[in-house]
Amino acid sequence: MPTAAALLARLLLAAFLLVAGVGHLVATDEFLGQTPTFLPWREAIVVVSGLVEIALAVGLVVLRGERLARWGWVVGVFFVAVFPGNVWQLVNASDSFGLDTTTGRVVRLFFQPLLVAWALWCTGAWPWWRSRRAA
Repeated sequence: MPTAAALLARLLLAAFLLVAGVGHLVATDEFLGQTPTFLPWREAIVVVSGLVEIALAVGLVVLRGERLARWGWVVGVFFVAVFPGNVWQLVNASDSFGLDTTTGRVVRLFFQPLLVAWALWCTGAWPWWRSRRAA
């Protein structure tokens, strides 16, 4: 049984992902500023990543037990997967969502590992993985 804090954190993370996912669909142009220009089908990438974020949010709300722990790893991997786009935005000084300064972009880079840790903690993914390794 998750603690009240873990449950609240999981629901907040789900809300964050849901808002971000919907944002990808309704403010596609803003998210294009975070998508490397060398990638093909940039608009499709933005839309698909938004749909993935919505799916991740739903999973955080409806899954329980071992499935939730596994889902936590999926969410964490997603945050790692989008990290290169954040680095690209910093290196290329691309403005998007108020990240129009180098300082803002750098701070965002440091926030990304916190999202990974948040996902692993609030879903019980880390203890689940450790218990499987000990078995």
